[in-house]
Amino acid sequence: MQRLLITNGRVIDPANDVDQIGSLLIEDGCVIDLLEGTNFAEIDAERIDADGLLITPGFVDLHVGVGEPGFEEDETIASAALAAVAGGITSMATLPTTNPVVDNRGAAEFVKHQALQVSGSRVFPMGAVTSGAKGESLAEIGQLVEADAIAFSDGKLPIANAEIMRRALEYSGMFDRPIMHNAMVPELSESGIMHEGFQSTRLGLRGIPAAAQDIMTSRDIALAELTGGRVHIMTVTTMDATDRIRMARQRGIQVSADVTPHHLLFDDTVMSSFDTLYKVSPPLRTQDHTNELIEGLKDGTITAISGDHQPLAIEKKAVELDVAPFGICALETLLCCCVRALIEPKHLTWPQLLRCLTVGPAEILGVDAGRLSRGCPADVTLIDPTRKITIDATQFRSRSRNTPFDGQTFTGAVIRTLVAGKTVYERQP
Repeated sequence: MQRLLITNGRVIDPANDVDQIGSLLIEDGCVIDLLEGTNFAEIDAERIDADGLLITPGFVDLHVGVGEPGFEEDETIASAALAAVAGGITSMATLPTTNPVVDNRGAAEFVKHQALQVSGSRVFPMGAVTSGAKGESLAEIGQLVEADAIAFSDGKLPIANAEIMRRALEYSGMFDRPIMHNAMVPELSESGIMHEGFQSTRLGLRGIPAAAQDIMTSRDIALAELTGGRVHIMTVTTMDATDRIRMARQRGIQVSADVTPHHLLFDDTVMSSFDTLYKVSPPLRTQDHTNELIEGLKDGTITAISGDHQPLAIEKKAVELDVAPFGICALETLLCCCVRALIEPKHLTWPQLLRCLTVGPAEILGVDAGRLSRGCPADVTLIDPTRKITIDATQFRSRSRNTPFDGQTFTGAVIRTLVAGKTVYERQP
């Protein structure tokens, strides 16, 4: 019997409405008890002193891009799992848009097998909604469920055909799995580089209008209501989409959404640098849109935050802006970016932020994670809310370095990450 006592920290467990100075008792990889107070000399256990730290459930990331199989130069499952725990993430769902696409039982079992070989975050494979993620015919959803696909997505490729999306929601609803959708009208977005507006006109760059997300979000909400299925809008970025999701949730429609830290920290003015590291999909919008995203987090319309990790070998980004691929390497900067975007401006409290990083995404995925309930896996993140860190992309555990935050100093750091009660990451002094 292995016992571990994490003592003297501020325990924040949003799933159980806990926010107190206390200690966490772990036995054989599971949470045994949350103990109020700090003096437990009578307990025989290995100890970690968390004085001045936050003791929180491990973070859950809803959609993480990995390159394996097919694009191992960008990321492998092993490197993503190691990068995740350096960012405090103990559970992650992997996007299926690899090569080959995870659209059948064998491909999903390959991801599971690779995940078992790594030491780091728990890895949950997603299955593709359509064969080859081409949007033309449904993938083998039943077989993917049997292979433990946690959700279904075509990654960054929108599902344009409404009939296919309807059938996907019907089938996935039979298994209570969500469809994770990049809600963008292809005809309005495929050739765009940045948000369509004053800045895109000034810079002479083809824009992606907010309407591309607004229209598709409305369609997805209507189909979720029709079918009773669950749809999750990945990376919501617009005012109108946020408001439509708010109204749909009030009506009891099964729709959820997440937002990324970089969409909260930047607006489209940064594109005047023509730096490909700011090129993301959906694009960075204007400050008005950002303000509404923050309101959505405050009122519970948006219940999750994802890094939207899209790793890319640096040579792929070192090209002209119009041909560079979209994406930011985001696993290891998730927490500090959230602190800068939401805690420092006092938009959210620590319990509110941690809800969006833990129990919020866990409930969307339907996984036993993101909480410190008795008997749950002891996946724990220890945070120093005042520690200053400077991002050094050369030290990333990820294989990719495509971050706009390299060299910047942030407040808030992951100090230690535990999976099943075992330390899998510890920040050096």
